[in-house]
This record gives sequence, C-alpha cells and structure tokens, in this order.
Amino acid sequence: METCRCPLSYLISFLLFLFHSETACHPLGKRPCRMQAFRIWDINQKTFYLRNNQLVAGYLQGSNTKLEEKLDVVPIEPRAVFLGIHGGKLCLACVKSGDETKLQLEAVNITDLSKSKDQDKRFTFILSDSGPTTSFESAACPGWFLCTALEADRPVSLTNTPEEAMMVTKFYFQKD
Repeated sequence: METCRCPLSYLISFLLFLFHSETACHPLGKRPCRMQAFRIWDINQKTFYLRNNQLVAGYLQGSNTKLEEKLDVVPIEPRAVFLGIHGGKLCLACVKSGDETKLQLEAVNITDLSKSKDQDKRFTFILSDSGPTTSFESAACPGWFLCTALEADRPVSLTNTPEEAMMVTKFYFQKD
C-alpha cells in the first residue's frame, strides 16, 4: 500500500476549507447569518454617513461624528460579503440599467440574502486587500468598484476606472 505524501500547503488549505465550511453562512436557512459591524473610511479620511437617504462620504467632526454609518457585513465566501447599514436593514446594491451602473441602497434585510440566489448577486462585493487598505468590487458588475469622490460630502458610488485620480477606491476597513 502506497502512502500519499501531500505538501503541507495542501493540508493547510484543506483545514481552512473545513473551518470556513463550518463557520460560513448557510443559504438554506439552517443557521442564521452572522452580521458584524465595521468602520469604513477612505484613504483621505472621509467616513460614510446618510444625507437625504443617500450614502455620502465626508469629514465628520465634533458632534457630527455620531452620524458616521458603520457597515453591516455578512460574509458569504472567504472574500465575498453582503454590505448594509442601519442594522442590515438597508443594503448596498450594484444595479445596471442600460449602459448605466450605479450604487443604490435597497430596503432589504441583509440576513435574508442568499449567495445562491441570482437576484441577490447585486448585493455581493468581493474584497481585495492591498496592505492596510481594502477595495470592494461588485460581483454582479465585475470591474466596478465602490468609490468616493475626492471632494467631501459627495455620494458613495461605483467606478470602472479605479486608477482614475478623481475617485478613491481604497478604504480602511476595521471591525467595530
């Protein structure tokens, strides 16, 4: 009988897969998804807040710091998440209409979403880490990234030109 000699990296990958499988969100509702709150701010130190039911990024100081919106996050795969605000009652969605791709808030409970439903793909974002910063790419619209404008108090939106100097796609993302 011959013994299989697997490199240590395969064993580690297998163990990580098993661990993730046990802790990941189950779409069939066998166990509730675990939502966690995160702070987010862009590399220019602008934080997210709501203004007229629109998510914007700006500099909050003094008593205005209480307006900061925390992102509610439900992991669905190792690098894919659903993003929401207000206790997961408003979710960020990437919506394509004709030639236009935009970010919008939708009144959906984040824990009711499922990675197995095609209609929920618009709520899915892929995280990419680059040192201390994170970028968020839309799963429904590959190549489109969550972004902020250089100017303060502008809407959080999406861009398909992440290298463009007028848009910021790198964020600090920290568990609250």
